[in-house]
This record gives sequence, structure tokens and C-alpha cells, in this order.
Amino acid sequence: MSRIRYLVSYDISDPKRLRKVARCLEGFGTRLQYSVFECALDDLRLEKLKAEVQELVNHQEDQVLFVSLGPSSSDATLVIEAMGLPYHVRSRVTII
Repeated sequence: MSRIRYLVSYDISDPKRLRKVARCLEGFGTRLQYSVFECALDDLRLEKLKAEVQELVNHQEDQVLFVSLGPSSSDATLVIEAMGLPYHVRSRVTII
């Protein structure tokens, strides 16, 4: 099954829900910024991620975006150009 790369970002209004969503996404991809992840997912993993996130968010207050970046392959590299501070992958969970 082929995988698609997704940019997943979230805007969660409650700190407790925000931490739960962040922990959930850590199991599916790489944190790029505090509320942005890059995930390479096949259809089954994408549906699993969406189902898990759907249970965590408040649908009247929060927003989670899934942006397709196209097919993932062994030679696909993530190209990020940063303005301001230099970009580096965040390896730890931020506690708010």
C-alpha cells in the first residue's frame, strides 16, 4: 500500500486537549513545529489517525488540518526553508 505525506496542523483551544492531540500525533509522524507534524501514512493509518483525533477534539472550538504533500517514497526528502530562526526538528513534547 502506498503512503502519502501529510502536513498536519492543529489549533486546539484547551491546553489539556492540545497535549492529548500532540501525543497522539507523535505516534504517527515527526513534529516540525509546536503544532505542526509531517506524517507519511497509508490509507489505513490515515483513517486511524483521523479516528483518534476526532475523539480528542472539541468540534465547535478546535481545528485540525490535513494537507496532502503527495506520495511518499524512499527518496522523498522534506525540504523546509525557514525565515527568522533556523529550522530544526523538535524532538520533545512541549508542555503548555
